[in-house]
Amino acid sequence: MKLSVIIPCLNAAATVADQLEALAAQEYAAAWELIVADNGSRDETREIVDAYRSKIPDLRLVDAADRRGQAYAKNVAARVAEGEGLLFTDADDRVGAGYLAAMARALAEHEFVACRYDDEALNEPWMRRCQSTPQRHGLNPYTYPPFLPHAGGSSLGIRRSVHEQIGGFDESLPALEDTDYCWRVQLAGCELHFVPDAVVHVRYRRTLAAMYRQAFQYAVFNVLLYKRYRPRGMPRLPWYAGVGSWGKLVLRMPQLLSRGGRAAWLWQLAWRLGRLHGSMRYRVWAL
Repeated sequence: MKLSVIIPCLNAAATVADQLEALAAQEYAAAWELIVADNGSRDETREIVDAYRSKIPDLRLVDAADRRGQAYAKNVAARVAEGEGLLFTDADDRVGAGYLAAMARALAEHEFVACRYDDEALNEPWMRRCQSTPQRHGLNPYTYPPFLPHAGGSSLGIRRSVHEQIGGFDESLPALEDTDYCWRVQLAGCELHFVPDAVVHVRYRRTLAAMYRQAFQYAVFNVLLYKRYRPRGMPRLPWYAGVGSWGKLVLRMPQLLSRGGRAAWLWQLAWRLGRLHGSMRYRVWAL
């Protein structure tokens, strides 16, 4: 099975070379290609990618600037991909040794897979404190309310036929398009399988402000997904859900004394405010 590795990117000059080096170093004898979908970069991203054509012979840089968003960029790349297996990863992460071979073995057996995440290699301890390490030992459970498991967008592998069957990523979603994608694939009848021997080293946001913005955005679109998937089997949240978390946030204010504690506290504050904003925006109670 030929693999197509897809990387959406936007102004990724600071990190994309690290990812490309890791892909160039993969020991994988079978056919594979790399498609970088540029979402309208204004830095040196395109020049950096072009410089790797000698290290990664089957590398294509495609223009995906007509519409902003990772979902659109991924879909553009998937439409021109030649592989039967599609692997999605990010320009600011780094695949581990043996990633391609492990994902190829998994896709030979399953239609939809997700690799393991590591957050230690590329992040300082204070950055890791604000988020529980996702996908270290298995798929991400969805517990609020309980629903189908999901996985990060930079970890996914899928057979092209399944990707096309569900219509690709939802381009109307500026965030959480990966969660929505995982759920639609599973609801279409394909189980999501965890691949522990394939690893992606993830890179978190580098500043408190960036972490805050990300948490707020995630929370807003979590509310939208709640509204969308209630008719598809997601349980209803009780009216009092989330109210007590505001009190817990006040009790945790001593965390602000340390850098890591501030990151964790601000993440939770952004999450709570984002869910409040999302509830008002989408006219659904989901605090």
